[in-house]
This record gives sequence, C-alpha cells and structure tokens, in this order.
Amino acid sequence: MTVQEQFNLIANEYDENRRKFIPCFDDYYISSTDFAAKSLEKTPNLIFDLGSGTGLLPSFWFRHFPDAKYVLVDLAEEMLAVAKKRFENLSNVEYKILDYSKELPAGKPDLVISALSIHHLEHDAKQNLFKNIYGELGENGTFINYDQFCAEDFEMNKNIEEYWTEQIKSANLSEKEFDRWQERKKLDRECSVRQETEWLKQAGFKGAECIYLNGKFAVIMARK
Repeated sequence: MTVQEQFNLIANEYDENRRKFIPCFDDYYISSTDFAAKSLEKTPNLIFDLGSGTGLLPSFWFRHFPDAKYVLVDLAEEMLAVAKKRFENLSNVEYKILDYSKELPAGKPDLVISALSIHHLEHDAKQNLFKNIYGELGENGTFINYDQFCAEDFEMNKNIEEYWTEQIKSANLSEKEFDRWQERKKLDRECSVRQETEWLKQAGFKGAECIYLNGKFAVIMARK
C-alpha cells in the first residue's frame, strides 16, 4: 500500500467532516502548502507540527518532503492514535503527547507548522509561544500557522461569522454535529491577522506575512 493510499484509508471520514467546517478546505490546506513549500529558504530536515491531531496538515507537507523527520505534537492521545494509523510503518514520523504552549520537543526544527490549534490559546500564551518557536528554530527556519482569525472591525467580523455559519448549516451537518461545533467555538480566543503578524515580528521574526486569507481562515508565514 502506498503512502497516499494509507492517507486515504484513515483520512476519509475525518477529512470529510473537516471540509464541512472549512468551506475553503482545498485552498487552505493544499494550495497554501504548495506555495509555502516552494517559498522555503531551505529544504527542511526536521519539521514540528503543533496541535497535530490526526496528522492532517503534515500529510500535505509529506507530499513535498517525504524524507524529512516529522514530530507530531498533541495533548490528545486518542487523536495521535489516529495519526499513527495515517503514517503507519513510516519510520520518519514521531509522536509526542505534549503541551506545546509550555514546552516544545527537543531539537532544532527547520520548519514549525500548526493548523487550527493556536487560536485556542490566550493572547499572552500565543505571544510566549511565538518567542519559544523563534528560539527553537534553526537558522533560516520558518513558522507557518494555518488558523482562524477575527476581523478587527466588529460589524465586519459579525458578517463573516454569520456567513461562515450559513455555509456550515448548508453542509449537511447533523443537529448533533452543529451543536458540538457551537460548543467548541466557546473555546476560541481569536486574534486578528494583523495582531498575529505584529506579535511574530516582536518575537524576532524578520518577516511575517499572510499568504492566504478567506473569511475566517488565514495562513501566516514567518521567517527567522
């Protein structure tokens, strides 16, 4: 069985559900990754994925850098158990049950990635994390955050939230799934794209730019 077949075998159900909540799924995960991979200053040998969950994001990076070592970090052992099935028999993928807001895995990564996780942190914890990532990255390393953000204008943010909710409601979600999503949203601690890029620069990154934005979803790329 090929790596791609392994991805498909375990990812179908999860990815299908994820697509219901992220209407721009392909651009957000796939096209952004294609662009970012071509924009790196060097080929990464060590990649950390923070809040990896089932390993969805690194599955797209693996297409570009199959020989890199990947360290998947998450607090939820059950989620990483799914990731282990996704990357079964691959010796270059490691798993760490770890609170990345308090400590990062050992090593000097060339690339740190994260998707839909950091927005759960309080703002001061985000800023501390960015400083820690900067300190751990190797020379010319890169940090890329795929996350959800709020608009700075209250009315615009309200409009975006309402539109997103309409899209989700039209995605054939069950009432139970929709209610669970509403509960998860209570844990969100979103900042704006501008706030995050400023915090990244304050952490020491020489450049921090938004390379993708669609409603709630943005990808920010920062270079050491």
